[in-house]
Amino acid sequence: MSEESGSPAVAPLKRRSFLASAALAAGAPAAVAGAAEAAAAPATAPSAAPGLGSVARLLAVSEDARGVAWIRSALQVAVGLELATIPPYLCGWWSVKDRGSEVARMIRRIAGDEMYHLGIVCNLLVAVGGRPRIKAAAPVYPGPLPGGVRAGITVYLSGLTKPFVRDVMMAIEAPEESLVRSAQAAPTVGEFYAGLQRAFQVVRPDLSVRGQLSGYVGGDDLRPAESLEDVERAIGIIREQGEGTAGSPADSFEDDHPAHYYAFGEIYHGRELRETDEGWKYVGGPVPFPDVRPMAPVPVGGWPHPSARVGQLLYQFDATYSTVLDTLDAAWAGGGHRTLGAALHAMRGLEDPAVELMETKIPYAPGTYGPQFRALRRRSQAG
Repeated sequence: MSEESGSPAVAPLKRRSFLASAALAAGAPAAVAGAAEAAAAPATAPSAAPGLGSVARLLAVSEDARGVAWIRSALQVAVGLELATIPPYLCGWWSVKDRGSEVARMIRRIAGDEMYHLGIVCNLLVAVGGRPRIKAAAPVYPGPLPGGVRAGITVYLSGLTKPFVRDVMMAIEAPEESLVRSAQAAPTVGEFYAGLQRAFQVVRPDLSVRGQLSGYVGGDDLRPAESLEDVERAIGIIREQGEGTAGSPADSFEDDHPAHYYAFGEIYHGRELRETDEGWKYVGGPVPFPDVRPMAPVPVGGWPHPSARVGQLLYQFDATYSTVLDTLDAAWAGGGHRTLGAALHAMRGLEDPAVELMETKIPYAPGTYGPQFRALRRRSQAG
């Protein structure tokens, strides 16, 4: 696809994260839906709870039926959605040659935010007696968004290009409605989290710190949720970092870190977002598009007929990725903060094979290879 595609960019004042998009979902992939069911306690579940796999279905449950099982199901859906954002963002980041560039720092921060959000929802799920199913929620790329959300959007893995920024990164974060409109055609991420927060306030479940984790994750300090106030703060962090406030983009610029959609918009438009007499526009200082490794989009089914070395790198990457997911599952299953640290340490091992793949030319097509982010379901020997 050409850098100068004729498709219009997503409007500057439209933004939305996975959870907001999920309000339109009709269902979830089996892995996510099954994990949500496993996280819920059947003995206490309301009649509408079994099988819940999307935010739309969750929000369709009346408030008086949203018990602990509902909260667990909602948080497991959040686990899958937060996890799904990380691989495409990491591919974009790894493809940038100059890691000190403004664009590389933006993408690295956003990937870190998503890791932190994953940690938050896992802690909250453990706090109410659930167990995160992280590996089971890992998506396959290319494919639709988890939960069947945003039909028509295909999330694929690629090096950083303007079409990738627009069609994947900005599309993931884009909302259905502009900030300047008050009427919403569908539930928003704010409404989803407000519903989740309201459920915590009404049910007032006992919050156990046992099994919750603490540590430095993605640039933020992950802490256990011990009180309702902690829950409210945690939900507020996800909303602020992911989308900013509902009022004005200025609020999310107070720490010089624009919300994710705006940051991606700056990369796409090549300019910083600034307030003008005509509203918010990308007319600020230049944001130069970086020199990148030309990783081609990973095709359906993965890379066909790879050479022995490429196959080795792909397996090395996927085995390490699987170890990361397995170790994260173990961390929130009682392994503790040392196991979380081991998962984060293992994650560092993803970069070297990813970059080597991105520097290996594809013999039958333009561009280079890249990681596939395939979760290996069982251990096998490298061939």
